[in-house]
Amino acid sequence: MWHASVRAVPVLAVCRQGRGSRQPACRLRGLGLALAEERSPGKNRASPFSQASKKLVAATGQQCLPLSIDVRQPQTIVAAVEEALREFKRIDILVNGAAGNFLCPASALSFNAFKTVMDIDTLGTFNTSKVLFEKYFRDHGGVIVNITATLGYRGQALQVHAGTAKAAIDAMTRHLAVEWGPNNIRVNSLAPGPITGTEGFRRLGGKSAEEASQFDTIPLHRAGNKTEIAHSTLYLASPLSSYVTGTTLVVDGGSWLTSANNFPALLGIASSSAKL
Repeated sequence: MWHASVRAVPVLAVCRQGRGSRQPACRLRGLGLALAEERSPGKNRASPFSQASKKLVAATGQQCLPLSIDVRQPQTIVAAVEEALREFKRIDILVNGAAGNFLCPASALSFNAFKTVMDIDTLGTFNTSKVLFEKYFRDHGGVIVNITATLGYRGQALQVHAGTAKAAIDAMTRHLAVEWGPNNIRVNSLAPGPITGTEGFRRLGGKSAEEASQFDTIPLHRAGNKTEIAHSTLYLASPLSSYVTGTTLVVDGGSWLTSANNFPALLGIASSSAKL
């Protein structure tokens, strides 16, 4: 059922190094993939995405075009989209997953650290979506899936930067769904919970929470896995959700409803300061 209803179309997936975002791409079998890595300006190092693209080609037998962009700089997005269009002739799906996050109390968060997260998450999502709208989606339609979070639903300690950025993306999702719906463009968000095997799980205290049995408070009594996020992304990107737009799909096992917002415990694994 999952794969039979997905036609062979090109996907542009934008993610940050180490975020574990390659799993959804592996599940989108039959799709040509342009994998765009969010990078910081001035860094000139070999990208692990080249290796990842080879693995995807070997696993799926489909084309994969690795690209490197800075989502804060629209001109780099334009270049990547144009290259993807030259390669695939079309782009039907955009997955916005570029993000930056860490645990830090607001009192220790520098102004620039807050701005950096907003620039990567919120501005980056808008930049990529707008460039693709202008270059292809306006005249051909398409699907946008924005990766967000549940942090802002009730106010999560040590996450004012990421929670604010992701809440803004959820709002952006609804605005763009309304404005771009007449162009046959669907825009939705996907909000994962704690997902094992990801950089976020490692950086944001997932292992410590697992060892302390804190996931027992989740209604499903466990963390999620990348395959579950892959299936959810596929649902939003495919004709299975052809009448779904302007909404957020929460994939967290019910975590945000019941998990304790334990400020003292979180302080034990937080950054003492963030001055990006």
